[in-house]
Amino acid sequence: MEEQWTEKYRPDHFEDILGHKKVLQKLKTYVGEGSMPHLMFVGQSGVGKTSTAIVLAKEIYGENWEANFIELTRSRERGINAIREDVKEKARARSLTEENFRIIYMDEADELTESAQAAFRRMMENFSKNVRFILSSKSLSKIIDPLQSRCALFRFHRIGKEDIQKWIRTIEEKEDFQIDKDAIKVLTRVSKGDLRKVTNLLQIAASIDDDIDEQVIKSAVQETTRADIKGMILRAQNGNFIDVRKELYDLLIEEGYQAETILKMIHRDIYNLPMDKEKRKKIAIELGDTDFDLVRGSKNRLHIQRLLAFFSTLKKE
Repeated sequence: MEEQWTEKYRPDHFEDILGHKKVLQKLKTYVGEGSMPHLMFVGQSGVGKTSTAIVLAKEIYGENWEANFIELTRSRERGINAIREDVKEKARARSLTEENFRIIYMDEADELTESAQAAFRRMMENFSKNVRFILSSKSLSKIIDPLQSRCALFRFHRIGKEDIQKWIRTIEEKEDFQIDKDAIKVLTRVSKGDLRKVTNLLQIAASIDDDIDEQVIKSAVQETTRADIKGMILRAQNGNFIDVRKELYDLLIEEGYQAETILKMIHRDIYNLPMDKEKRKKIAIELGDTDFDLVRGSKNRLHIQRLLAFFSTLKKE
């Protein structure tokens, strides 16, 4: 299986990171001093928060960075019990190198419950001698004030058009495909400053055709959206409705998709998923009801949300 380009081209040094000059300048100071406070990275997805945290660890610890950098992902360590037990155990461990602290990176800290955030705040106080936390968040307003006050704040803005286009040409040269100017314009527009999205779409587009034009990019966008929706259906069936509802909101509000378009994609893929005949019948009825409600033209977002909630009930049967 081909390596994901987002990992293949993840930066190794500060100089490899696009944009965020003021952020990088301050982080370089921390590296020079051999010390740093707890940090909070705030910005939309795909602008380099995680990559910057990893590069910071590489600059501080060198070849020993993996032993001193712990990444807590969205799918784990979300609630108060996990914070008290698993994360606390990680925070207790000391660095094995000459630096006297390790780094714990918490992705999407704004998804933590308030009680979990409070537990994090206490750990910052109790384990400040041997750990530094970097909290990543899309929304600062969802982070409790006591946690904010214990971190140095760094805002990550959307990647600019020039940097996006520079990145596209860099990947084009390294992966030996051709992309025309119109395709670059479309890719720049749909990415909305999200470098991860640009890289993923480029990889999909290059797998469709070595000569990438506007239509190939649109096909790649449609393919990724269908994959997103299929994943939403599966996660809903597994009972992860809260995460699915958030992803649906992103598609409707951030990505600008119409509810009718999402329903068509759900209809296209739902029958390819493993399920028995009785569930298929129930789904067919629910899809018909949702389509009827959308035609009536009110509260479209709620109708799609209700459909995904219905999928989550199938797990219990």
